[in-house]
Amino acid sequence: MTGTATALPHWDMTVVYPSLESPEFEQGFATVVQDIADLAQLFDEQGIGADGADRSAAAAVTTFEQVIERYNAVLDETRTLSAYISSFVATDSRNNLAQAKLSELQQHTMRLSQLTTRFTAWLGAQDIETLIANSQVARDHAFALRRGKQQAEHLMSPAEEALAAELNLSSGTAWTKLHNTVTSQLTVPLERDGRTEVLPMSVVRNLAYEADRDVRRKAYEAELEGWKGVTVPLAAALNSIKGEVNTLAYRRGWESPLDAALFTNNIDRQTLDAMLTAARETFPDFRRYLHTKARAIGVGRLAWYDMFAPVGTSTKVWPYDEATTFIVEQFGTYSDRMSEFAARAFRENWIDAEPRPGKRDGAFCTTLRGAESRVFTNYKPAFGGVSTLAHELGHAYHNLNLAHRTMVQRSTPMTLAETASIFCETIIRQAALANADAQEQIAILEASLQGSCQIVVDITSRFLFEQRVFETRRQRELTVDELNALMLEAQRETYGDGLDQDLLHPYMWAMKPHYYSTGLSFYNYPYMFGLLFGLGLYARYQRDPEAFKASYDELLASTGLADAATLAERFNIDIRTTDFWRASLSLVRADIDRFEQLIAPGAQ
Repeated sequence: MTGTATALPHWDMTVVYPSLESPEFEQGFATVVQDIADLAQLFDEQGIGADGADRSAAAAVTTFEQVIERYNAVLDETRTLSAYISSFVATDSRNNLAQAKLSELQQHTMRLSQLTTRFTAWLGAQDIETLIANSQVARDHAFALRRGKQQAEHLMSPAEEALAAELNLSSGTAWTKLHNTVTSQLTVPLERDGRTEVLPMSVVRNLAYEADRDVRRKAYEAELEGWKGVTVPLAAALNSIKGEVNTLAYRRGWESPLDAALFTNNIDRQTLDAMLTAARETFPDFRRYLHTKARAIGVGRLAWYDMFAPVGTSTKVWPYDEATTFIVEQFGTYSDRMSEFAARAFRENWIDAEPRPGKRDGAFCTTLRGAESRVFTNYKPAFGGVSTLAHELGHAYHNLNLAHRTMVQRSTPMTLAETASIFCETIIRQAALANADAQEQIAILEASLQGSCQIVVDITSRFLFEQRVFETRRQRELTVDELNALMLEAQRETYGDGLDQDLLHPYMWAMKPHYYSTGLSFYNYPYMFGLLFGLGLYARYQRDPEAFKASYDELLASTGLADAATLAERFNIDIRTTDFWRASLSLVRADIDRFEQLIAPGAQ
């Protein structure tokens, strides 16, 4: 998967193994399998997961230090192997060998998951504070140990936890795989210029950014028809996943799946409520933005397919090579370290940018090994494409700062995982605005507001939808019509009169992969947290750049060492009050005001 003759690069995975068919890969796979088995044997020998605590504090220290070293090492090598195989599946879901190897690896990572649960149960039986006091290694992992002690209170019996992990392969994980496979291979017939083409769904969805409204409308209608054709299996997947999560959450003593998700994301209900309250207060401002955009493109009210329409007459195009140069240069305005890191990512082919059949939609960043990451995107030669690329490289920069931590120390919740990505995205946006004429400013602001509207307004709709699905799923399964109705209800509640109420998107539940994971319930509000926390940090950077730089990289390196509220206190931020969230949202409101002024008649 090295770079090809296409205009957009494919990522290079040969630095790990030459190919999936290579002897090196087979040996690496076998090594990971054996190391997981050896770790299980060590757990048995040391009584990890057995009832009761160690007989002495000294014994607990010896056991912990021996186990945590091997546990971290196995997690590390498993992560690299998983990222390697998954890179083939994400870019070509028709790769049967990759799919088979991923399925085979999941059998072994399931056993690793069982060992994790056993380790958590063992921690629950220990005097954690005494362990931390008597061991430097334990002190280095203090936050994880204290969280493990809390999590142990929400474990079922060892036999039940082991069975749940085994069954997940043929339940939740299988349904997730079904969604990924169906959606990545979905093709849609689309009529353009008098002829019909059959296009991948990712390509059809990208047409939402076209200037021609008729093209956007046809793509939207084709997209809805495409989703309609696969709703039966996807509804079955969604019902099964939410049913499994409900069952396990209540069996583990959580009040709801949301409470379990909040614990996983290192925040509490007070923080979530404060953030959502501030978000709802800005809905009138976002509707004002949507009305302004409608005027700008000459329609009475935006349809769903108008939300990503370009605004203004700017002819600025962002070829990939130009985007990479711009990102490297602008990251350099923050620090040489960030700039050199981005240059390395481009130079060493860490990016897979070309949309193509079998490749899933969207964008993400995954850690590969050490300080190396891989960035997945479907690049568009517009500022939105540049922004997405910078965003994902922000995740990679975060990984760079975590590289010296152990795997347990690196465990970063979704809420904090967006910190660097939003910060890097904001650097690029501010630089682009500074060098843009009025029409380009409109285009850049509009791209940014598109994203903010999605993360604040649409994320709230997704949160409300998922919350209501979980509530209904406690009693019974939901039909396709009910899922559509709940989706439309949530969209009307959040977008209000900002969009044409008859031209929304009832199948967003089918399209969004975030709903289809047993381990990532409520994989929505953390994006809002990330955006607003990142914007709040950027505002502090603007006020005192040097003081900020002195502690920012260390903050990124510590996201697995403390909860979100504790880390925020380093910058005198109280995330449990609405004031901080309102202050971050005021930056978005200022962009809406600026956009509205630029669009006003005679403004240019």
